[in-house]
This record gives sequence, structure tokens and C-alpha cells, in this order.
Amino acid sequence: MLKVKKFTFNNYGESTYLVIDPDTLEAAIVDPGMISPAERHELDQFIDAHGIRLTQIVNTHLHLDHCFGHNYVRTKYGIKAAAYTDDEFLTAQVPEKVVIDTPLADGDTITIGSDTLQVLHVPGHSPGSVALYSPTGGFVLTGDALFQGSIGRTDLPGGNMAQLLRSIKSKLLTLPGDTVVLPGHGPRTTIAAELRTNPFLR
Repeated sequence: MLKVKKFTFNNYGESTYLVIDPDTLEAAIVDPGMISPAERHELDQFIDAHGIRLTQIVNTHLHLDHCFGHNYVRTKYGIKAAAYTDDEFLTAQVPEKVVIDTPLADGDTITIGSDTLQVLHVPGHSPGSVALYSPTGGFVLTGDALFQGSIGRTDLPGGNMAQLLRSIKSKLLTLPGDTVVLPGHGPRTTIAAELRTNPFLR
């Protein structure tokens, strides 16, 4: 069963996740947002201390705060990066060119050790936003689509409120109620809690 380690990086309070198969110690890094030497050291130290073998980068979307550390990780660990190519235009905001090696599509499966994540396309916050669902782990990484008590902003380039609400209702709220939501900013929640209390989803 996949495990998750959360880091909070950069001035935007962005959540970077390591999704780890504890049996093989293989891991994917989701949304590497480290911007300072201290943040890069914090990540590297955790990986070294726990004997983790980083195998890939996966981006839920390509807003700059979610890929500040993209090239650092890609180069240091010699791994490839996967993202939805509909978001490539957003990387013009990032100081260094963001290279996407593997285009993602709705329904793709990402293998981590002996387990997998399911790719759910959830456009609206950005055209290429995805969520990453672990049926065995009982969690979903929602990027900036769904937060505790809120949803992603849609006033940035490519944002669309109606589309985001459709994505959340059709792809995320249909997951089991006890699914833990791990968002791109802020605290964790559950699907059931958001169905019950999120004012944007009424």
C-alpha cells in the first residue's frame, strides 16, 4: 500500500509529495516546489535517510509554484517527468525551461514499485490539471482542483469555473467517501467531508 510524505515549500505554501512504495522504497515526487537550497536539502536529506529510490516526477499541473524544483530533481536524480501537455504554455512563467518527458492522459496508470496511481483529468484550475488516485492507499492527490472547504482559483490563464466544478463532481466526488484528499496547498480532508461542508459544491 502506497504511503505519502508531505513537504511544504516556497512562498506559496505549496505541497510537494513523495508517494512511496514501502516494500520496494521506490517513489514518485509529485509537484516538486523547492525553490531554495534549504528546501532542496530538506528533500534530499529525507530521501537519503530513508533509502528511497526516486523513479519519476509527476506534475498535477504546471503553475510555477508546483514546478520550481522540477529541473533540480530531474537532473540530480536522473529521472523523467510526466504531466498533461495542455499545461505546457504555463511554464513560460518558470525561470528555467520545464521539460515534460511523458505526456499524461486521463485513465493512465502510474506505476510506483508494486502499486499504481490512477490519472484523473480534472481541468478547470488549468487545462491540464490532473488528480492522482490510489485505490489501495485510499487517497487522492488533487493538485489545486479541490481543497479543504474550497476549490482552485479559475482567474488564471486557462481557468474555467464551470469546467472545474464539472471535473470535481464527476471525477473526485464519485470516489469513496473515506478517500483522503491531499491537496496542493493546505491541510488534508476527505471526500465525504467536502461533500458535506464545502460551500462551492452545494
